[in-house]
Amino acid sequence: MSQDSPVTSRATDYSQWYLDVISAAGLADYSPVKGAMVIRPHGYAMWEHMRDDLDRRFKDTGHVNAYFPLFIPVSFLSKEAEHVEGFAKECAVVTHHRLRAAEGGGVEPDPASKLEEPLVVRPTSETIIWHMYGQWIQSYRDLPILINQWANVVRWEMKTRLFLRTSEFLWQEGHTAHATSAEAVEETKKMLGVYADFAKDMLALPVVPGVKSASERFAGALETFCIEAMMQNGWALQAGTSHFLGQNFAKAFDVTFQTQEGTREHVWATSWGVSTRLIGAVIMAHSDDTGLVLPPTIAPVQVVVTPIWKSDAEKVDVLAFCAQVVATLKPHGIRVKLDDRDMKPGAKYYEWERKGVPLRLEVGPRDVKQGSVFAASRTGGKKESMALEGLAATVRAKLDTIQADLYARALAHHEARTFRPESYAAMKDALDGGGFFLVPWHDDAVAEAKIKEETRATIRCYPIDGQAEAAGRTCFYSGRPATHMAIFARAY
Repeated sequence: MSQDSPVTSRATDYSQWYLDVISAAGLADYSPVKGAMVIRPHGYAMWEHMRDDLDRRFKDTGHVNAYFPLFIPVSFLSKEAEHVEGFAKECAVVTHHRLRAAEGGGVEPDPASKLEEPLVVRPTSETIIWHMYGQWIQSYRDLPILINQWANVVRWEMKTRLFLRTSEFLWQEGHTAHATSAEAVEETKKMLGVYADFAKDMLALPVVPGVKSASERFAGALETFCIEAMMQNGWALQAGTSHFLGQNFAKAFDVTFQTQEGTREHVWATSWGVSTRLIGAVIMAHSDDTGLVLPPTIAPVQVVVTPIWKSDAEKVDVLAFCAQVVATLKPHGIRVKLDDRDMKPGAKYYEWERKGVPLRLEVGPRDVKQGSVFAASRTGGKKESMALEGLAATVRAKLDTIQADLYARALAHHEARTFRPESYAAMKDALDGGGFFLVPWHDDAVAEAKIKEETRATIRCYPIDGQAEAAGRTCFYSGRPATHMAIFARAY
């Protein structure tokens, strides 16, 4: 980190750079509770834009929102064996319902308030939701149920990193119930497509849709689909998952329905979700050594107007013109802010660059006379003059260009760092440089675990597109006939 910049360079220390970007942009802080974070307004506004767009997409595909309890009886988690094994080490448990004054001062749990059955703080909601579905579903006429929940969850992580892995985080979790396996599989794939489109359209983030290996599968699922994104250091980030749960939870909670033929069958299920780790994905995919870089679609402030004056007379005229600029842009849905603080323009520029504002409009006395503004893009390039007349359309076009450029940059990086090593040794030699390694693979959990132990690389997914390529090829690790094309990478 230089004396002039609060951000460490990516080349020097990528992990510290990531944390510096968050701090310099005012996105989040560590809280007094170890492993938990405080999301500051600038960071939370990013999540709001993501949430609102996803919520619209969910409702456009027939889903509705509901809310389920934060607390789940411990016995519920015990009903689905794989599920409890997958989450047991991450669960926070409530054992008492009140405190009392302690003899030495302070407070302690009141022994008289011990719960008959401990409660788990929601790590995910399959169990409580399927308990309720058992009460709501009687007949095929009650299906499908297409419910989404916006909530917080707690997973007691030992090693945490802001946005990417914290003890508490925000997310959405969809839980659907269907009459047939085919309907549930179709839903699982449909929602994966919703996530992939969202990543491209809103986050300017290219992703690989794929299927997880059995060892990476969600606890209690028959199949887990995912979207995997590549960060600037070549590491992978799981950006969203969609799970085909089969009848596992329906059987665990005895959720059956009467078919049209009069028989009783267990319901078929899916679940799917994304979380605030998407903020981390955006940071690591687009930002630079100055600070945060944001796609305009999720930027809390898309355009900042910065007035420049030297005298009081100039100040009056410049601020009046800036008010016109703001009034011109706001009715067109452009998120614009006037920074009229009495401080040097350079300090303002630096602050808004660190916060990732896509477009800065500078207004000085000369611009007022010309009826124009001077525009600077956060993604670089020459400054350009924009006339006040037609400014909204000009700015909207510029924001669209910035959005498209960010996606094109990320896609070019993704393609340039996707490799096809001919052998396991070749992949091992190249892993420190980061990247996605697409290889023919013979499904073998023991070999997969050994590779992870030796290299810290995991199978991120079997890409949905391109699996036919595995036919007739041999595994890059074992030499046996390939069963899949797999992407190996180190991951967050």
